[in-house]
Amino acid sequence: MSQQPPAFSKQSTPQVPRWRKTPPALYPPVLGLFGLATAWLRTPDAFGAPAAFGQLLSGAMVLIFLYTAGHYVAKLAARPGVVAEDLKILPGRAGLAALTMAGMLFASTLVPYSRLLASVALALAILGHAAVLVLVIKGLLTGPVEGRKVTPVNHLTFVGLIVSAIPALQLGWHGYASAIFWLSLVGAVVIWALSALQFARETPPPPLRPLLAIHLAPASLLGTVALLLGLPMLGLVFGILAIGLLAALVAGGRWITQAGFSPFWGAFTFPIAAFSSLMMILAGAGYGGVFRILGGVVLIAATLFIPWVAMKVGQMWLKGGLAVKTNAAVA
Repeated sequence: MSQQPPAFSKQSTPQVPRWRKTPPALYPPVLGLFGLATAWLRTPDAFGAPAAFGQLLSGAMVLIFLYTAGHYVAKLAARPGVVAEDLKILPGRAGLAALTMAGMLFASTLVPYSRLLASVALALAILGHAAVLVLVIKGLLTGPVEGRKVTPVNHLTFVGLIVSAIPALQLGWHGYASAIFWLSLVGAVVIWALSALQFARETPPPPLRPLLAIHLAPASLLGTVALLLGLPMLGLVFGILAIGLLAALVAGGRWITQAGFSPFWGAFTFPIAAFSSLMMILAGAGYGGVFRILGGVVLIAATLFIPWVAMKVGQMWLKGGLAVKTNAAVA
């Protein structure tokens, strides 16, 4: 009796526990959910709304963050080399930077309850992001030339520490927050300029177009931190820039989403949450009702959209498909 060819026979493959193949692509939507909770915490100043809903979301996000981040920590503990492997590919670079940025917002939620725990969490998130930054720079210097193209993901790696300025100011680390703001400003401007030049030369392929939404995040976060640092005019400038970027993204929405849903849609989540926060801060600072309206409208849209994206990506993760789709390293 002839045997079936291997390609058509049922082959047994070892089952790998889910935590050993935790994909970094899981974390941009987690960052987006954390940003959404932070945006809802801005509603009392902008609209006089109760803070309860934002506090509830923040509490839920603490649990979600600990659960999802715990999976990658376990993967890292099993085989530390997975970090370098994950950082070789675009979803890995975006995801690990988003993970550490979510850790910074996690620290922010801890400030009202324990400044010591918040300080420890913030320090760990900063060190984690610094490690990602160093490994990415090393990969750019030693890797192939074609891997050195500027992408919107560079904002997460090189400007992502701007998020740490928010809890840092809550903790009274004003010198650190100010230094990070100016360094991040330089990094963002350089990446925007290089991205514009590259965009003029070549059109990004449809699967990568959702990443263009990331360009909105630095403008929104720099504006937020500028206002928190007492630099209102800079905050207003970044607010206007953010409005222009959002308008361009909305106008090109059909073109940007041409490839259909993918894990890269996580790139839409945290920028729109950050934009809503900035608009509400500007409104609370007395800059006018236009910012309040924009902040409210985008907050409602974000509240409907971000959990949907997070649910879709989360389902891919739980079913085992996200690690395969994004080529995540296995511990």
